[in-house]
Amino acid sequence: MSDTLPELRATLSELVALDTTSSRPNAPLVDLASGRLEAAGFQVERVRYRDEAGVEKVNLVAVKGGGGEERAGLALVGHTDCVPYDAAWTEALRLTERDGRLYGRGACDTKGFIACALYAATHFTGRLKAPLMVLLTADEEVGCEGAKHLVALGKGRARHAIVGEPTSLVPVRAHKGYCLAEVEVQGREGHSAYPDEGASAIFRAGRFLQKLETLARTRLREERDESFEPPFTTVNVGLISGGKAPNVISGACRFTVEWRPIPRQPKERVLELLESIRHELVRDEPGYEARIRLLRTEPAVDTRADAEVVRVLAELSGNAPITVPFGTEAPQLTELGAQAVVFGPGDIRVAHQTGEYVPMEDLVRCEAYLTRAIAHFCGAAIQGSTY
Repeated sequence: MSDTLPELRATLSELVALDTTSSRPNAPLVDLASGRLEAAGFQVERVRYRDEAGVEKVNLVAVKGGGGEERAGLALVGHTDCVPYDAAWTEALRLTERDGRLYGRGACDTKGFIACALYAATHFTGRLKAPLMVLLTADEEVGCEGAKHLVALGKGRARHAIVGEPTSLVPVRAHKGYCLAEVEVQGREGHSAYPDEGASAIFRAGRFLQKLETLARTRLREERDESFEPPFTTVNVGLISGGKAPNVISGACRFTVEWRPIPRQPKERVLELLESIRHELVRDEPGYEARIRLLRTEPAVDTRADAEVVRVLAELSGNAPITVPFGTEAPQLTELGAQAVVFGPGDIRVAHQTGEYVPMEDLVRCEAYLTRAIAHFCGAAIQGSTY
């Protein structure tokens, strides 16, 4: 296997050893990356903020070359945070090798990509005609909060961006958005032996949900983007709670609605449907009361299949670009002015699991592709078509 593998594996081992669960500080990983990038001549900026729990988080913006141009020619983007791991996974923070795979929390999502990006960026020996950027973010797993802070500050601008996620080295040019809303339905408590003396919030919520399911299976499926599977905006209700006891008529019921809008469809479309359901139920049922609270709206991204960054990664990897239903930081990079593609080693289907892993061959190939992408967008081949 490639001579790069030992260093890639060593770097990944160091990254995995750092517990960067989203609830914890990510500064140790940023410090590790900063040291390597600064030693390679990058100008490093740490962009700090505090999360909702008051924990300090750090985004890293590292730039090299290009004669002071305002935007980087290429940004390599990786998120530093990971989802929590099960305490029973005793080797979660110790990289282990088995059958050509490297196991550990974050090995796939996305420390494998970060290891490749750091190696490619710090070992590139060509002259940089356009700035090269390495962008490491915090809190992607809990709402892309780090990337949103960068957008608010206008930091991280690039012409092209490779957003690291486990795509099995298949370029992803588009993905759906991600939105959440909470619906709280009010009732009137009473003794369950006398149902007419109260009003069950749970029964009322059931009527709301029945209408939502009907609209999700009819109206939302009329607007389609056939490049996705499924080719329409999906709706899910994954959380519901209500009531105090089996013999008490429930006074309140809450449920969370998740929807993933296809590109070019207003991300508020489902919110409008929720409001229409509420108005219909209030009209038809005296005393019906429900409140709808928007929790999160992440936009979709839809980079053209013929965009240069998509074409380059497709030709390098030999894989045609695809779309996916899960979200990434590509919308934030797009908002900062980049043509963005999502790309990286490992398979999303093993991310967020006990036993998460990345194939060693994926690491080797990913680093090689990133090095050639740097040469194309920032180096001597920037004006040509070879890489």
